[in-house]
Amino acid sequence: MRITLALLLVSAPAMAAPAYDTVISGGTIYDGTGAPGFPGWVALKGDKVAAVGKGKAPAGTTTIDATGKAVAPGFINMLSWATESLMYDGRGMSDLKQGVTLQVMGEGWSMGPYSEAMKTTLTREQQDFKYNIDWTTLGQYLAKLEKMGISPNVASFVGATTVRIHELGAGDVDPTPEQLGRMVKLVKQAMNEGAMGVGSSLIYAPASYAETPELVALAKASADCGGSYISHMRSEGNSIETALVELITIARESGGPAEIYHLKLSGRENWGKRDAILKQIADAKAQGLDIRANMYMYPAGATGLDASMPTWVQAGGDEEWVKRLKDPAIRARVIAEMRGKPVGWENLAQGSGGPENVLFIGFR
Repeated sequence: MRITLALLLVSAPAMAAPAYDTVISGGTIYDGTGAPGFPGWVALKGDKVAAVGKGKAPAGTTTIDATGKAVAPGFINMLSWATESLMYDGRGMSDLKQGVTLQVMGEGWSMGPYSEAMKTTLTREQQDFKYNIDWTTLGQYLAKLEKMGISPNVASFVGATTVRIHELGAGDVDPTPEQLGRMVKLVKQAMNEGAMGVGSSLIYAPASYAETPELVALAKASADCGGSYISHMRSEGNSIETALVELITIARESGGPAEIYHLKLSGRENWGKRDAILKQIADAKAQGLDIRANMYMYPAGATGLDASMPTWVQAGGDEEWVKRLKDPAIRARVIAEMRGKPVGWENLAQGSGGPENVLFIGFR
């Protein structure tokens, strides 16, 4: 009897392992295509989505009940400034708990390429987060994050401002052909290291000192490598029409896509420009240009004092800026320009409706 029982146990088929590691069921599935949500399930194998379906959910080693919840792909932070905070705490919980799984960096400034002089300045100017700048290129920075171990995925554009400072410093100067050639090489190096393209932020000094041909050259270097140009344009308010013409020109002459960072109309007097701006974009697309835009869906913005002050007083960097403001005559001129109608620069304090609508949240 014992022998027979043993044989039966040996010949009995083993229980099949679940086909999936994790199954999320009971929720409303939004697949990211814009299609309406539907009740269903999502199955994961390893770190990849293996199947999505309706009806009865398959078995999983782990099952998560998402009843009453939405199930969607991770959200993308198109303009992340977690560049320093991820080195301090790689979990990135403030974004991750809101569903953000990809941080895209590089609005004008990027974490490389750095010169030795830039490393010295950036180390001296560190505030809340203290860290050792033990990398030089953008690719080395991204590799550092990966080696440290971080929760979100990350990607970055190479900053046109960073490349400019690398070769020209923070002054209001134009590059020589030789300097521009080196800037182009830096962009191509960053692209070969994984950058998504070139990012500019043209209302801020020293980015504002770059003229269109310089930006075309950098954007073309990016486009030649399959990248795109993305820009916080020279104006988001009073001169947005001409700023958009520049972005479209850069797309046309570089041969690559161009995207508008946080498309908006700053300042109540500009709100009526919406249809005209959208038509400019539509007309460019009708000509075969790849023009894109992203935006944030709330009626506020956050930036620095530099975006409310004329850029000429900021030439040369923070130390030169402070030195100039200690001169009573210069200070009086700056105050007058901040209160008047800005010419050639963007005053975001005025765009918010005036100083009474500005909330101070940080000091150094």
